[in-house]
Amino acid sequence: MRIILLGPPGAGKGTQAQSISNKYVIPHISTGDIFRMNITEGTELGVLAKSYMDKGLLVPDDVTINLVKSRLKEKDTKNGFLLDGFPRTIHQAEVLDELLAEDHEAIETALLIKVPRAFIIMRMTGRRVCPNCGASYHLEFNPPMISQICDDCGSNLIQREDDKKETVLERLEIYDFQTKPLIDYYEKKGILKEVDGTKAINEVFEEIISILGDNK
Repeated sequence: MRIILLGPPGAGKGTQAQSISNKYVIPHISTGDIFRMNITEGTELGVLAKSYMDKGLLVPDDVTINLVKSRLKEKDTKNGFLLDGFPRTIHQAEVLDELLAEDHEAIETALLIKVPRAFIIMRMTGRRVCPNCGASYHLEFNPPMISQICDDCGSNLIQREDDKKETVLERLEIYDFQTKPLIDYYEKKGILKEVDGTKAINEVFEEIISILGDNK
């Protein structure tokens, strides 16, 4: 079972990825985790990636590809994997196809969590967190009992930089320009499957199971 998880920032990919990984007993491979692991371990590729990240630059394709290539050769990917955050571009997708073809393998499903742009903006900009105890809220879906005050410890809630509207819009622009073309790429291959990301978390996962099958 070799799966790619697609969707815009704020679509809920991380939550669903963990559920998929647990149910189908395949590793959830995220580029962010790969970067952090290699940086922590001080590998050659990790040091190289960090040199770009420290300057606020995007890690070049060849570095990212080599990190993912190394991860996919580990033993726990023998029965499949779930890729999250890679590929981000058509070039990366083509290289991934070539890499898997060397072992007579291929991506079986490109799973798109589809969420309208306006819904994502509302979902992300409405998030608030407690800087003291870490509790999280949403102004519309899960508001605190007292406006802007944490129910658990009484601290003033804050909005993370990543959740501010200008940052959300910038991330969505990057997604539209760079990653959205992957939807057409995998649709042409006949392996794109869509789920409605606006539904409740458990309902989205039920849709995913109906696509991937029940392994019980």
